[in-house]
Amino acid sequence: MFTLVLSWFTDSVFIFALAFLIDLVLGEYPDRIHPTIGIGKLILYLKKKAKHPNPRVEKANGVLMALAIMLVVAVPVGALLLWLRFSFGSIPYIIAGAILFKATFAIRGMGQYTKPIAAALKNNDIDGARKWLPYIVRRDPNSLNERQIISAAVESIAESTTDGITAPFTFFALFGVPGAFVYRVINTLDSMVGYKNAEYRNIGWFSAKMDTLTNYLPARITAYLMVAAALLLSEDWRESWRILQRDKHKTASPNAGFTISAMAGALNIQLEKQGHYTLGDDHGHISHEDIEKALRVMTLTAALFGIVIVIPVLALRIWIVGL
Repeated sequence: MFTLVLSWFTDSVFIFALAFLIDLVLGEYPDRIHPTIGIGKLILYLKKKAKHPNPRVEKANGVLMALAIMLVVAVPVGALLLWLRFSFGSIPYIIAGAILFKATFAIRGMGQYTKPIAAALKNNDIDGARKWLPYIVRRDPNSLNERQIISAAVESIAESTTDGITAPFTFFALFGVPGAFVYRVINTLDSMVGYKNAEYRNIGWFSAKMDTLTNYLPARITAYLMVAAALLLSEDWRESWRILQRDKHKTASPNAGFTISAMAGALNIQLEKQGHYTLGDDHGHISHEDIEKALRVMTLTAALFGIVIVIPVLALRIWIVGL
């Protein structure tokens, strides 16, 4: 029994490490084969079926829709991996697990959308920078000046460190690759139907609540590891700690303020979403170089999260199973 459990642990560590490597080398999968695109299409189809004139029924439909998509996605993933593990052994299981797990998070992918913004601004091409903004934020790019464009990019990198990386890492550590896919379903649902407007208030309330809940611990752990990453990268870790403590609750989201404020302090810049929040202190400087710095902080934070959280949690699961 112990040998089987230990084998599961080593397989899981290899899946995590290989998926991390695949991401750093290849970046995002093409849209035509990316599972998240398929999840999005399924949401689009089912949300039409979930509409109902009775608000209570519509809320119940929203719950059923979310749970159904989680099952439809996670169960086949789990069944496939179990079949590979027990039919063909560890190597096919690890390879398939890593390929699938990689689809639930994006490290290099964030750079694919934000580095062109930095490059355009470096060449004083503000219109070119604006063209890339819709890929990462919902703000009207034409209404933003250079400072606001940089702020939007850095904020997106900081917030995505949680929902794009460390939250799926957490669910992988706790529940394996199927767990990471459950998180990706929840996060995709929130991005598509988790709004407080008339159209989605009932259908999306459960998805929005689940997204807030599932990001709660990862956001907080990630923010403090971001301070550690700032220290290791010779950024201003003391200011990162100070701004985190002061500004972490200034966003409407109970989670986003943690990583955004930690990033603002680390880079010694002020990040602002007009009409919503201002995090960090204005030291009179913010430039396209801060986007590159934010990406470095994000990548190291992801690696630290793997070392400090993912591997110990996997080991703890072995200890619990072995009791």
